[in-house]
Amino acid sequence: MKIKNYATLLLILAISFTGCKKNDDDGLISVPERDRTEQQLIDKDSLLGYLNTHYYNSSTFQTPANFKMSDLIISELPKDANGNYLDLPDPDNNTLLIDDVEIKTTTQFDVEYEYYILKLNQGGGNTPRFTDDININFSGNLMDETVFDSTINPTVLDLVNLLQGWRNVMVEFSTSDGNFVINPDGTVEFNDYGFGVMFLPSGLAYFSSPPSGIPLYSNLIFKFELYQSAHNDHDTDGVLSHLEDLDNNQSVFDDDTDEDNVPDFLDANDDNDSLLTRSELKFNIYTVDTNQGEQEPVLAANETEISRTETAGVITINTVEIVDSNNDGIPDYLDKDTVIDHSTS
Repeated sequence: MKIKNYATLLLILAISFTGCKKNDDDGLISVPERDRTEQQLIDKDSLLGYLNTHYYNSSTFQTPANFKMSDLIISELPKDANGNYLDLPDPDNNTLLIDDVEIKTTTQFDVEYEYYILKLNQGGGNTPRFTDDININFSGNLMDETVFDSTINPTVLDLVNLLQGWRNVMVEFSTSDGNFVINPDGTVEFNDYGFGVMFLPSGLAYFSSPPSGIPLYSNLIFKFELYQSAHNDHDTDGVLSHLEDLDNNQSVFDDDTDEDNVPDFLDANDDNDSLLTRSELKFNIYTVDTNQGEQEPVLAANETEISRTETAGVITINTVEIVDSNNDGIPDYLDKDTVIDHSTS
């Protein structure tokens, strides 16, 4: 699959080989990367042109059901002999994409990007975090309908390793409601899952560093069925990865508290003191016997559930509590001057 970003590798390659092409003299010439602000204007115009001239079979989705990507048909408006677009055919059953997409904006690399979401089903389960693992089926195509990547069976992907546009879009949907059926052939059918299409400008996709088969500066379209999600703790330090996005910009690669060139979500000792991050947190376990009418605890503002199990009506909830011992607004695990081992308390 090609949707992985591999940000660090691409950065290294970009520094070493940015825009290199063959030259008769030394074999290489440098081609400067396009300006992101200028390219975004081009991408926006191209995407809006597509959304204004393509429609989908909207009547199919008027009654809720567990639709598949194959149920969605996106078509270009018909043209006359001069190449001019004609009216929408069968408007009772079809809708222009521009009339149904949600328009979203985000800022990346100091550029405001506009992207678009066609939401065909919200989903009845949990909303993923942008650092989660997701269980998903998808199909990716260029604006000329060329399919460059797809899955056949549900596939687990780590959103951190995917395109920025995916991290923006997946948090807008919910997973399946948790009900599923395992067929005799081993395939799984989920119920009430998130289902939609994302239309991404190149700046939220591969921009100037696409994999083979995708042209430079390509806008991308992804259909997807979102089934499940699970929180990640990439460095197993006890702090879920989405909580290590300290500047709340939906990227964990630029948060490096101790400035050791290892982002916090991959750093087992975020403040580089004498204690590992895990030792500077409090881990709590709650047991709730629903057979006795017990209620789940109300967690503190600085406390997060990290896992739960349920057996015969008894729920076991594991949480992590981020401690700020001196109340200076800096959690102990990020405060080099506070070294308290909470694992022994």
